[in-house]
Amino acid sequence: MRGRSGLPGAGSAFSTDAPSAAVWAFAPLAIASHRIARNNLEIPRRDPTTPGEITAEEYQHPRAVALADNGGMTPAPASALLLFCATLCIAFSPAARAQSPDASDWGFYGGDAFGEHFSSLDEINRENVTHLQVAWTYRTGELGAGFARAGKLAFEATPVLAFGALYVETPTNIVIALDPETGKERWRFDPHIDRSRRYSEGASRGVSVWEESDPKRQVQKALCTHRVFTGTLDARLLALDAETGKPCPDFGTNGQVDLTQGVHIIDPSAYLITSPPAIRGDTLVVGSAVGDNRATDVERGIIRGFDAHTGAQRWSFDPIPDSPTHPAAGEWNLTQAAATGAGNAWGVMSVDEDHGLVYVPTGSAAPDYFGGARQGSNQFANSLLALDAATGKLTWAQQLVHHDLWDYDLAAQPILVDIEVNGIPVPAVIQATKSGMIYVFERTKGRPLFPITERPVPRSLVPGEQAAPTQPFSSIASVVSQRPIQPQDAWGITFWDRGKCRDLIASHRNEGIFTPPDTRGTIVSPGNIGGINWGGVAFDPRRQRVFAAVNHLPMVVTLIPQQDLPKAMAADSNPNAEFARQAGSPYAMRREPLLSPWGLPCTAPPWGSLVSVDLRRNRIVWQVPLGSTAGLGPWFAPTREFGTPNMGGPIATAGEIVFVGAAMDSYFRAFDLETGRELWKYRLPAGGQATPMTYRAGRTQRQFLVISAGGHGGLGTPSGDYVIAFALPGLNRK
Repeated sequence: MRGRSGLPGAGSAFSTDAPSAAVWAFAPLAIASHRIARNNLEIPRRDPTTPGEITAEEYQHPRAVALADNGGMTPAPASALLLFCATLCIAFSPAARAQSPDASDWGFYGGDAFGEHFSSLDEINRENVTHLQVAWTYRTGELGAGFARAGKLAFEATPVLAFGALYVETPTNIVIALDPETGKERWRFDPHIDRSRRYSEGASRGVSVWEESDPKRQVQKALCTHRVFTGTLDARLLALDAETGKPCPDFGTNGQVDLTQGVHIIDPSAYLITSPPAIRGDTLVVGSAVGDNRATDVERGIIRGFDAHTGAQRWSFDPIPDSPTHPAAGEWNLTQAAATGAGNAWGVMSVDEDHGLVYVPTGSAAPDYFGGARQGSNQFANSLLALDAATGKLTWAQQLVHHDLWDYDLAAQPILVDIEVNGIPVPAVIQATKSGMIYVFERTKGRPLFPITERPVPRSLVPGEQAAPTQPFSSIASVVSQRPIQPQDAWGITFWDRGKCRDLIASHRNEGIFTPPDTRGTIVSPGNIGGINWGGVAFDPRRQRVFAAVNHLPMVVTLIPQQDLPKAMAADSNPNAEFARQAGSPYAMRREPLLSPWGLPCTAPPWGSLVSVDLRRNRIVWQVPLGSTAGLGPWFAPTREFGTPNMGGPIATAGEIVFVGAAMDSYFRAFDLETGRELWKYRLPAGGQATPMTYRAGRTQRQFLVISAGGHGGLGTPSGDYVIAFALPGLNRK
């Protein structure tokens, strides 16, 4: 699934991308206890693994380079000195520097360009977080009126702070600038996408902001020295003046670039942009979301670089081979590669300014669940790519799923950190995955810092399919179980439903993680929503810990011969089932959660968790259920902390807190970073399936905590149009 993933429901007959709205309902849970959920979080911890040997000579941190002596400099002409002085006055004045994205408390989707989702602010901390109050609420007004697939909308945006404003984007690409202290609207821009089109996705994760760094351009240009960039559901790249919200006239045509140009578009409603562009210098890097389950031959997942001033395309890179000289050509049947699509980058990318690299996570080649028409490992699908941001040239790549048959796209943003190895800080990139595994690579060459082992996995029993014989397993402790789901693992609140689940599990194939889809039905665990999805992870640099919101919901995937598809659809009465045609392959696909007759998962809770992983000691520090059954079952069902499927990610702060929404119960929560204990929660007026952010604003530099609350069509959470800011009342501030 390309733009986001959700749980199946009773919507359209065919799934092109994310499932339809509706989710399994919770039945009475009076007999059960939340202790079950906590006990089942005891995933076996692995012994600490020593990362690869690193020497100080091999890795010199780029920020440690000494400045050269300036002796012998020729005095500059007076005009140049004046320009230089004027530039210094602009660039280093407190007002200007406080407003630039790099100096902002949260100037990027992931907090900073590294994507760590960590804030050094500590005014809100574990001692006073219980005093948090709503500081302001803003309503975007976007509730899906006139939108063809309004039930599919998902408000996944994380606002960014720059140039004295807070910028947020609705699922329909309306960009809004707010006063960060009061939440009052300053400007609003509507690109007027075609609301009658049935887009395969209905989400945007936000915008990117950019500041002109060329002194001559700063002086010469009156408009658009500060820009807001975003992509749209109808595949346009927009450039707006950050001060006024007006399109930048020198960018593309009237402030926009048509991203369908240069791409073979088969279905305009299934080629879109759902994540903010990455920016390095004056180059914008853009991926795409592709509805890839509809056929083998869909749009290619081309990654492109554009000039931030003019919108001119500078380079493109296709993860799927387009010629015999392509670096992945040896891993494909080139005839099949020419007739294959997707392999696209729909998630958020990260930029390494020091090394000039952009880190790109890619998804599966089309379609997700049958690979007979794309034999081989399918490099560079399901890979972490390091591209030269200026040229698009591949620097290195690591494929984390070979020949994907499970919809295990790399959805999470790569995060750039310094990992301590033998006492030496090594520039590293962390990639979390839907498979529940976390990988860490040295940033410039892509060498694993924690060993990766190719291990045998179950083979395919489907004629025409050639599943990969091995998969790359990380030595870092997995945040999900990898063992087979067996009949004795069946869970239920009575003997009756537990017995039904036991029979259901016994009737399907499952030999552990990476069991290929089958015509009799395969239990895929983790399911297509993860593991760790687009919400990604947060990183505490001092403790060297990763925090992740994790899903634990197995799916049943059944391959259906194409000639049997109409009959199967007509006979299916399960409201949680969805179908994908996978045209061009011998098999269509049916997918549904592994549920009991009462609509509860057949596996024991938790069904969603928040996990802390210590990279120093390679162990799971704590795991707690994320989400409760509040509001999700009948009126007489008691609330239990069983954890729920979730969408959205956590952030961590120097106040020793992890903040996260994401869960289906619409609560926004704060957890003790050290212990995992829940410290505070607030019931949002709509689903909080977005990653929060935090910043300072106002005369007293008060710390604010902000989350978008608009619901998620795929999860079936309550819809809305809220942006809500929290802060401490005056007496409780430090």
